Amino acid sequence: MDNRYIGVFDSGLGGLTAVREIIRTLPNENIVYFGDTGRVPYGSRGKDTIIKYAKQDVRFLESYDVKMIVIACGTVSTVALPFLEESTALPLIGVVDATAKAAIQATKTGKIGVIGTAGTINSGAYEKALRVLDSSVTAVSKACPLFVPLVENGHTESEVSKLVAEEYLAEIREACVDTLILGCTHYPHLKGIISKVMGSQVQLIDPGVEIAHNLQAVLQEKDMLADYTAKEQYRFFVSDAADGFESLGSQFLQRNICGRVERIEIEKY
Repeated sequence: MDNRYIGVFDSGLGGLTAVREIIRTLPNENIVYFGDTGRVPYGSRGKDTIIKYAKQDVRFLESYDVKMIVIACGTVSTVALPFLEESTALPLIGVVDATAKAAIQATKTGKIGVIGTAGTINSGAYEKALRVLDSSVTAVSKACPLFVPLVENGHTESEVSKLVAEEYLAEIREACVDTLILGCTHYPHLKGIISKVMGSQVQLIDPGVEIAHNLQAVLQEKDMLADYTAKEQYRFFVSDAADGFESLGSQFLQRNICGRVERIEIEKY
């Protein structure tokens, strides 16, 4: 058993989809979350910048003596994971492999769509992971850079989000995919709109769900499950003003976190 915190980080609010699923799957675990709201989005940044930001995020979480770090960011998982593995001794869990495996298990036609940030799509990481699992699948990818700022500003069900989704997803819809990987943890916040645009026959693969299942398996394998709940079971940190994060985060997590979010200077790490 290991009752230390699990560290989770993302560029902003998106990683709360993973936190929500981790809480559902592993209610005894203690979680410290960092959302880099002052530097969101990561997906439009250059590789060196993404690596720099990710290393700072990891160092901040290490200061809380976490037992494991969940990279709840598709961009970091696809661009920076090998560099993070070299810079920390902590176990790291990204989003790609488990999400790709779930998509392979879900598809019946072998036609899989992938949407993500520009950084994620340009990396080709999901396509590579899918081909390793099944070389016969056809993957159709599309960068959806406006989805992250829409989520960060609370436009999860607005008409503007619907119009943007219709434009972004037209190519993937025309490819007749039966499975769609939401390759960024922000995107499940738009799941309702994406599902309406794609149609109910297309199964959406939620990275937050797959992260939680993967985390559970790793903790069980390593005998690191928690059996003690800390006084502050869930801690939240951001790199910009906490107000907006508290309001939207409470909605996304379906629990009140107002007054429980602290701002930090991430550049110090």
